[in-house]
Amino acid sequence: MRVERRVVVFVALLVATAARGQAWPTHPVKLIVPFPAGSATDQVARLTGAELQAALGQPFVVENKAGAQGTIAAAETAKAAPDGYTIMVTTNTPQAANVSLFKKLSYDPVKDFAPIARLASTSFMLMVRQDYPAKTLKEFLANSRSKSQSAGYGSSGSQVSLALLKSMGRLDVLDVPYKGIPQAITDTLGGTLAFTFVDLGNALAQAKGGKLRGLAVTSAKRTPLAPDLPALAEELPGYELIAWFALVAPAKTPQEIVRKAYSTTALALAKPEVREKFAVIGADVAPLDPTQLARFIDAEIAHWAKLVKLAGIEPE
Repeated sequence: MRVERRVVVFVALLVATAARGQAWPTHPVKLIVPFPAGSATDQVARLTGAELQAALGQPFVVENKAGAQGTIAAAETAKAAPDGYTIMVTTNTPQAANVSLFKKLSYDPVKDFAPIARLASTSFMLMVRQDYPAKTLKEFLANSRSKSQSAGYGSSGSQVSLALLKSMGRLDVLDVPYKGIPQAITDTLGGTLAFTFVDLGNALAQAKGGKLRGLAVTSAKRTPLAPDLPALAEELPGYELIAWFALVAPAKTPQEIVRKAYSTTALALAKPEVREKFAVIGADVAPLDPTQLARFIDAEIAHWAKLVKLAGIEPE
C-alpha cells in the first residue's frame, strides 16, 4: 500500500512538472545581461528576447546588470529561483574566462547554471580616433613600441584582447577598465584613451559614422563585414579572440522549460531574417543545444585558461 502511494505521488509529480513546462511562460521573463545597454550582448539579448516574446506570448524583459566582468549578473542569476523566469544572456567572459581572471568567484559557471542554447559569435575590432597618427596596423604596432601610450587603452569584457596584444606585440600600454564598451568608445572619442577594442557590430557603426577608425580585427582571418581590415594575426601570428553569446538559467530549472526555451530559440535562429538581424550587429548565428552547450562551456573554460596564461594575466 505504501509502495502504491509512492508510485501515485511520483506519477503526480511527473505530470505536474510536464504541465509546468507546457504552460511556461505564464508571466514576463527576465533576461539578465552582464554588460550595459548598447553593448553587443545587450543587442543580442534584445533581438533574442523579441523573438521569444513573439513566439511564446509573454514579455522577455532585458535587465542590464553591468560590472565586474559580468560577475554581478552571473551571481544574481545563479541565486535566482529555478523557475524559468530568470535567464541570463551570457558570454565567454562570465561563463569561461572569469574562472582564470579571478582567484575566487561568487558563482560556479558550470554547477550553478542550466545551459539552454548558444546563440551566436562575434569578433572585435581594434579602433582609434580618426586623428590617430598610425594609419595601418603595422604603423600602430611600431608607434606603440616606440613611445609610451599615455592615454592608455579601455577594456570591458576584452581584457584578454589587450593582454594578448601587449604580450604578443611587445607593447607597454595602460589598461583602463570600463563597465562596458560604449563608455570606452566615448572616452576614445574624447581623447582620454588612445585606442580600444570594440565588438564588431558597434565597430562597424562607429566606422560608418567616421569618428573612429578600424585598424584590425581579432578573428583569425579577415571578416567579410570589413574585408579591407587585416586580422591581427597577419602581424602577430596565432592571435585570435572570438566572443560568443548563450542563454543559461539557474541550475535545477525544470528540463521541460529548458527544452521549450531551446526549441523556441532554435526555431527563431533558423529564420533567414533573424540571421540577417544578427549579421547587422556583427554576429554570426551559431546555435548549440543544451547538451552541446554544456560540453562547449567546459571546453571554453580550458581554452580561456590557456589564453589568460599566454597573455600573462594574474588573477584578481
